[in-house]
Amino acid sequence: MSHFQKISNLFLWVVILILGLYIIFHGTKALSNVQMQGSFSDLAGQVESYLNKKAITTHLPGLMYSAAYEEQPSDFSVYVAEKAFDLIPLFGYLEEHSGYTTEVESASTYEMILAGEANDENAVNEMTGELIPSDTETEAMQQENAAALANAMQAENAAVNPAPSEQVDVSQIQEAQEATNQISMEKLNDYDYLINNFYVVDKTTTITSSQLNASQLLQQNMGIAQDNSVPQILIYHTHSQESFVDSIPGDPSTTIVGVGEYLTTLLRDKYHFNVIHHTEVYDMIDGKLDRSKAYALAETSIAQILADNPSIEVVIDLHRDGVAEGTHLVTNINGKDTAQFMFFNGLSRTTKIGDISYLPNPYIQDNLAFSLQCQLKAAQYYPGVARKIYLKGYRYNMHFKPRSLLVECGAQTNTLQEEKNAMEPLADILHKVLTGS
Repeated sequence: MSHFQKISNLFLWVVILILGLYIIFHGTKALSNVQMQGSFSDLAGQVESYLNKKAITTHLPGLMYSAAYEEQPSDFSVYVAEKAFDLIPLFGYLEEHSGYTTEVESASTYEMILAGEANDENAVNEMTGELIPSDTETEAMQQENAAALANAMQAENAAVNPAPSEQVDVSQIQEAQEATNQISMEKLNDYDYLINNFYVVDKTTTITSSQLNASQLLQQNMGIAQDNSVPQILIYHTHSQESFVDSIPGDPSTTIVGVGEYLTTLLRDKYHFNVIHHTEVYDMIDGKLDRSKAYALAETSIAQILADNPSIEVVIDLHRDGVAEGTHLVTNINGKDTAQFMFFNGLSRTTKIGDISYLPNPYIQDNLAFSLQCQLKAAQYYPGVARKIYLKGYRYNMHFKPRSLLVECGAQTNTLQEEKNAMEPLADILHKVLTGS
């Protein structure tokens, strides 16, 4: 007989003893609760009925639940002993507080997380090749929220920047600007306002007001050195095969890679940044689309590029999102149909296991500051072009630099031209944030 079985049998007898005392005690108590009339047999019947009723109402629900939902025991005596811990408060307390072993993620679990990280932005059904859109928040809701935010920003801008025909003293404009900034800052410092108007928090992760402190995030200096004699910005694509409604099969210039090249050109020629556009493919294995290792494969190459070019301060992973076929993420900017884009942050924390120690990111707060500052510039200068910032678990290779940005521009339902049009406001937003203008 094992040591555990001996303990189990001991507790079984303890339980029987306690239940016996319970019956004696409550039976005596029951005598005062029943009517003292009739024969002794009638009285005994009343007591028996009372005890049966108490036993059923007290223990039957728990037994029914156990029978329905718990694994059936192979050893009934062991099962009863285990139930004793639940029935006796002291034993239950001791068991609960005697210490426990934290679940350790295995190598296979780590691989599953990396695979999930690679696939979950816009997953593809391996059997059909069809896109599997996210169900966390519908794109219709995101567009509605973006429109509401755009209207609010336009109203504030109208209060500060009157129509040209109006003659307003410059000092009055400055005072109005200061007042508006103060009101806006008060709103942004309200965590509920901030999270409801600027973020979508995926069910895979959690975040607190200490991490999303607008004052702290907006005070962080995201400016970079104005020396374009050396590489400053790296643009790459973990998912290089992402295409659009009018992309030409086999032509990378019509995919997200071509959109990244246009962003590179704008940042180089118009805003005079030194940019490296890295176009290596990470989501094709043996000639087939396979994103299961895309982030893991990209990590090695990106780390090497940064080691070879230590002057790089900004790392941008440019994607396009995946949505339902009836959804069209588009707005109008300066008379052009423009794909809406979304800034994306990985928090290296899941709802299930908390902080992921083996996916560390020392720059999470910097990443959050970078995306929020870009988001506010977008709302100020290009209302409606930016969807809410998306927060999710895992890391998404955003641990290389403080100024790491993952951008989801448009979706598979957008045209190539709509995507390229979106690079114009995005390039201007980046310029404003990175130069402090």
